Amino acid sequence: MTATPSQVPAQSTAQPGSAPQANAAVPPTAASSIATTLGALLERKLHKPVLLAAGGTGGHLFPAEAVADHLQAQGHDTILVTDQRAVVRPNSPFRRPKGGVLVLGSHGVAGKGVLGKVRGVTSLLKATLQARAIVRRLQPICCVGFGGYPSVPPLLSTQLLPPFWRPPVIIHEANAVLGKANRMLARFAQLGATSFPEVAGLPVDAHVVETGMPVRPAIEALLDVPYVAPTPDGPLNLLVWGGSLGAKALTETVPLALAKLPPALRARLRVVQQIAPDAQPKAREVYAKAGIKAELHPFIHDVPGQLRQAHLVVGRAGGSSVAELALAGRPSLMVPLPVAASDEQTANAKAMMAVGAGWMMPQREMTPDHLAKTLEGLLSQPDTLAEAARRAHSFAKPHAARRLADLALAAERS
Repeated sequence: MTATPSQVPAQSTAQPGSAPQANAAVPPTAASSIATTLGALLERKLHKPVLLAAGGTGGHLFPAEAVADHLQAQGHDTILVTDQRAVVRPNSPFRRPKGGVLVLGSHGVAGKGVLGKVRGVTSLLKATLQARAIVRRLQPICCVGFGGYPSVPPLLSTQLLPPFWRPPVIIHEANAVLGKANRMLARFAQLGATSFPEVAGLPVDAHVVETGMPVRPAIEALLDVPYVAPTPDGPLNLLVWGGSLGAKALTETVPLALAKLPPALRARLRVVQQIAPDAQPKAREVYAKAGIKAELHPFIHDVPGQLRQAHLVVGRAGGSSVAELALAGRPSLMVPLPVAASDEQTANAKAMMAVGAGWMMPQREMTPDHLAKTLEGLLSQPDTLAEAARRAHSFAKPHAARRLADLALAAERS
């Protein structure tokens, strides 16, 4: 059911839009390349390295980078193990002298046919054997997984090692529902770190610590930036994000919905929307005909700057997005990704709604007319937006990267 402004309690008044830059792809996955890269790392005489395993999307990579920052500041080398989808930015901590990147060829098995599952399992086993050799030679003091199937082989491989070579394993769950990769790993992980107070699917006997979601320092700095509600005649800053290249449903529906707003609201709108290049001409035409000022970008590189200005955010409800909305204290209308493997985005959005920090609209209900009516109600109630912003801030869990880095080092000492 769609949440509208009137459904906010009377006493109450959310991988994110940015993506890794596309000019720094990780190395190829050939075994010779892995051996060469691993050999180069070992020649550096690594100092108490920590192995960080993450899927190739921003939602997995960004928290791994945030934790690597803190570990490197304490003198530790940090090695990222990921897959061929990953794009590691030139300024990533994994590109620094105390960083490193190893790429394994593995494929997920969720949502595929029987043959696809067989190929996926075969690839997973092969990658696990590769990872076993990597872990044995690197001898990391701890292995930390951030979800996604590429995190499975490195962490699973630790169980194939003799006990005296076996590093402790920590998994971090970004969402309010345990992901399928982390479900595979939770049974032998020494610790489960979570972004949400409650996470469905965790083993009943799991050792769990709510660390929050590790984010970049520039996002964490927004914790001290107050929300300023729109004034009656002032601009209305709307941020629309939707994943690495914008969500097709948002790309198609949001411009049409905003064009249906009353003329007085349209004249005040200042829209920044993440949208794929091939969809920009049509959206630009819709905005121009409606008299709406809009900036369209395939990537939103300055997420902190855009969040700072936003009066309302419309977008998906991934773990990174929700954490950034909470730390920035910005109200949001969340449209969960309907094909997410465990419907974790709906659970994330419901957690935000439960504290009055935003609203949720299922994608199946997101027609231009319905979205226009909802946005008109929200944008016309600055006090409601301000209260939702305050409640979003209360949901924030700052210093998560430092907390998780400290747990990784403590696991080595235990």
